[in-house]
This record gives sequence, C-alpha cells and structure tokens, in this order.
Amino acid sequence: MTDASGPILVSVVDGLARLTLNRPKRLNAFDDELARGWAQATTEVVARDDVGAIVVDAAGPAFCAGGDVIAMAATVGSGADLTAFAEVINTGIRALAESAIPVVAAAHGTTAGGGLGILLSSDYAVVGANSRIGSQYANIGLTPDLSVSAHLARAVGERRALQLVLQDRLLTAPEALEWGLVAEVVDGADAAATADAVRARADEVARFWLTGAHRAYGQAKRLVRSQPARSFAEQLAEEARTIGAAYDTPEARARIAAFAEASARRASAPAPSQETS
Repeated sequence: MTDASGPILVSVVDGLARLTLNRPKRLNAFDDELARGWAQATTEVVARDDVGAIVVDAAGPAFCAGGDVIAMAATVGSGADLTAFAEVINTGIRALAESAIPVVAAAHGTTAGGGLGILLSSDYAVVGANSRIGSQYANIGLTPDLSVSAHLARAVGERRALQLVLQDRLLTAPEALEWGLVAEVVDGADAAATADAVRARADEVARFWLTGAHRAYGQAKRLVRSQPARSFAEQLAEEARTIGAAYDTPEARARIAAFAEASARRASAPAPSQETS
C-alpha cells in the first residue's frame, strides 16, 4: 500500500490491484502531483504478473472532476505546458486501456471533464444512483482531452457523444446507464452509503474476473479495445491467434476437460421417467 496521504493510493491483494484517487477536498481533480502519481501507478500495476483485475475508485464525495482548474491557473503558463500535463495523464490512460487486464471503475458522485476520460479508460463502470457524468470542457473554454474524444463516441455513439460535448449537461445515472456509458447503477441510504455500495459492487465484479479465467477475460478485453487498429481480416486473424494461444494454457486445458467431463455425465444420465398416472 502506498502512503495514505499521497494523491493516489495503490494496493495489490490476491491478484486485485486497487488505484484510489486521493484528493477528496478537490474532488480528485488532477494537479501535477496526482498526474505523475497516476502515470507511475498505472504503468507499474499493469506490468505486474500477479495482477489479474484492477479497480479504480476515489476518496471523498466524487469520483473525479477532471483537471484542477485552480491549480492550472496558478501553475500552467502556456498551452504547451497544458499539453505536457495532459500527456502525463494519458500515459496512465493508455496503460489501462491497452493492457490485457480488465478494469472496473467505481465512479460514485460526480464525474466531469477529464474524469470522464478516466472512467472511459475502464472496461466496466459502476456508478451510484446519485451520480452525474458529463464533459463541460467548453464551460472554461477548453476542448476534450484524456481520451474523451477517442473513447466517448465508441461508447455511446457519435450523435450522443456530440450531445454531451456540445452542451452544458451532466447525465443522471439512469441516463448514463441507458446510453451504455456505464454498466450498473447501485443505491444506498445516503451519499456515503451509496459510495460504499459502488465500491463494494466494483469489487464483486473484479473478483468475478479473478475467480474465473481472468487471463481469458483480459485477452477478450484486449481484442475489443484494440480492434480499431486492425482491418476486419486482421481482426479475424488476431482472434484466431489469440484463441489458439489461450487453448495452449494449462487453465484452458483444465477448464475444457472439466466441461467435457460434466457434459459426458449429463449425456449418460438416465432420462427422467415419462410415466403418467
């Protein structure tokens, strides 16, 4: 576990890596320290052989409000500085999105601006019933970054992506679910209980991957995420290569043998009696 006072907390327990954004007083908005901590933590976690699933969550009342505009105004002197700042955070986004490790986001509270890019770097997002999610870059005269323009349209379709980036709009949790931006919405008795429920459900999702064929889940994630870089024929070839490589793993051999054995038992079992009174 990293220093509990740091801007990002990292732990790895029984194959589950947890990355916790830890600037709650600033709604986990990115300043330079968090940006560099994020880049380092994500790249180190995805490189570990003992990690089979990743949870990204956050301390405090919100998931992530994007960039820390107050810090930005005080420390960013030029557009080139802001580009460099974004590229540091992008290192972590690419590490998660391009890895063969499934990632679940526990995004309670508000997610806005670049925080939307952090959510989109996950493969499965759980939010609270009180969550609000939006772009809102243009409110301060800026344009989408941190993968928002790259990932949002793929997630919800081009027309809906444009609706979100061209309006001062925060989606409600039910709207985000209906759009396909998030996978699940959970509720609690109050905001704190809802945040706890979001984290708990995200942990359940991650442990589902870990107790199953987590390497196969990871490769399935990689195939879907990386598909835009390949033609249709290339994607078919990559699928064929990947399933062949998976078949040669001890995990797949054991699971296939168990499935075949169970199927054979069911096939040889006596048929239920058809007698009628």
